[in-house]
Amino acid sequence: MSDIVKIFDTTLRDGEQSPGASMNTEEKIQIAKQLEKLGVDIIEAGFAAASPGDFEAINRISEIVKKSTVCSLARAVEKDIKAAGEAIKPAKKKRIHTFIATSDIHMKYKLRMSPDEVVKRAIEAIKFAKEFANDIEFSCEDAGRSEMSFLKEIIDEAIKAGAKTINIPDTVGYRLPHEMGEMIKELKEFIGDRAIISVHCHNDLGLATANSLYSVLNGARQVECTINGLGERAGNAALEEVVMAIKTRKDIFEGIETNINTKEIYPTSRLVSTITGIEPQPNKAIVGRNAFAHESGIHQDGVLKHKETYEIMRAEDIGFETNSIVLGKHSGRHAFKEKIKSLGFDLSNDEINKAFERFKILADRKKEITDDDLRMIITSELTSIPEIYKLKKLQINDCSEGVPSAAVTIEHNGKEITDAGIGDGTIDAIFKTIDRISGYSGTLNDYEVKAVSKGKDALAKVVVKVVFDENKPAVIGHGLSIDTMMASAKAYIGALNSFISMRDILKKKSCVEGDDI
Repeated sequence: MSDIVKIFDTTLRDGEQSPGASMNTEEKIQIAKQLEKLGVDIIEAGFAAASPGDFEAINRISEIVKKSTVCSLARAVEKDIKAAGEAIKPAKKKRIHTFIATSDIHMKYKLRMSPDEVVKRAIEAIKFAKEFANDIEFSCEDAGRSEMSFLKEIIDEAIKAGAKTINIPDTVGYRLPHEMGEMIKELKEFIGDRAIISVHCHNDLGLATANSLYSVLNGARQVECTINGLGERAGNAALEEVVMAIKTRKDIFEGIETNINTKEIYPTSRLVSTITGIEPQPNKAIVGRNAFAHESGIHQDGVLKHKETYEIMRAEDIGFETNSIVLGKHSGRHAFKEKIKSLGFDLSNDEINKAFERFKILADRKKEITDDDLRMIITSELTSIPEIYKLKKLQINDCSEGVPSAAVTIEHNGKEITDAGIGDGTIDAIFKTIDRISGYSGTLNDYEVKAVSKGKDALAKVVVKVVFDENKPAVIGHGLSIDTMMASAKAYIGALNSFISMRDILKKKSCVEGDDI
């Protein structure tokens, strides 16, 4: 049995199911590229049958990622599996991950199928999936509450049908660590070397990482996890916690390793939190803002004398490094390039030039540019979509007396269009004016503003969720500026551009397939 534990990252699938964590295709591609740089073995890029957007993202990622295996989730039904197979077709290394529930409560109330019907469906699904990929993973959904005798029965048939990886999910985070360990130990003895055992632990009781680690100690050789522990409800096992526990406690995990480049952990965490807008709690293990901070005088004294008195890991090992280069408006391109390289970004010359232009604009208004400012600038540049509409000017009147108004100038098809409007508030006036200029009408579902850094000149990040077509899901837009109103306008226009771009992609796809539009 190999002592390499494969890391299966599902940030782009299960992680995206966190409320508010939806990402557009360009953002997913950027995260996938960083996951490959991190050394993730398998990237679960999405659920191809869930939406045209998911299919498009998986397909694009399959074309770009070369080192990691690209995987799509699929229910044990033919249309899901076919969509997954077509989405991952361009991938150099591809996997289909199919699943069906195996617990009594799921089979009775959700599936309304007998155990024999579930086994039959699983076999048919795996055999059909083999027509699209050789690497098939089969999951027993809600395995944590399934009968062991039935688990063995369906796993045996799944392996015979061609599954190379058997995933044992604790779907509702029900199991305690020793229970999870005992379950994996018994299944390891039953399965032997016929397939790799994987675990996918949810964090409903705060035990996802512990359950995953106990599983590894008892024979699991794949762990399904997410960056920052994102995921349904309370989330999943956090990749950074699982990996660093194995690395730090070599006395317990003797001979067991992962392929993760741990120096890319912190840059990956920051990228995901920047794109999703979901920040890890300050005291989050490994990647939280306070993870390597010491306020207590006793702790500070100890760390200054010898770091290991209060630190069991080095901040440098996860890519959290102090850099003496401070950037400002007088900084040159070379210093800028070296700084972003130290932050973990690998940009083309064209991307560097565009990011540098945005940096210079910000530097004229902000005395000192922080690392988080830079990460936000670069991430925004790398994940940007075509600027069908581009904000040129914004003027507002938000006086306490009178009606809030906004004058907006937008560039479209090479022409600048200016209009003004009123609203129930300043933000409402800005958005209504943009609607009138563009001819689209959006309904704001969510609005969030955060300070990227500290101080009166802090860079503001605004995230909006807007519905432009009631028959289609909401789209997300991001805006970045020292001025919150400007950031809000940029975010709304970003959402509009995202909506139009996705609509155009679907139109092209429909025309190619001969569908009615």
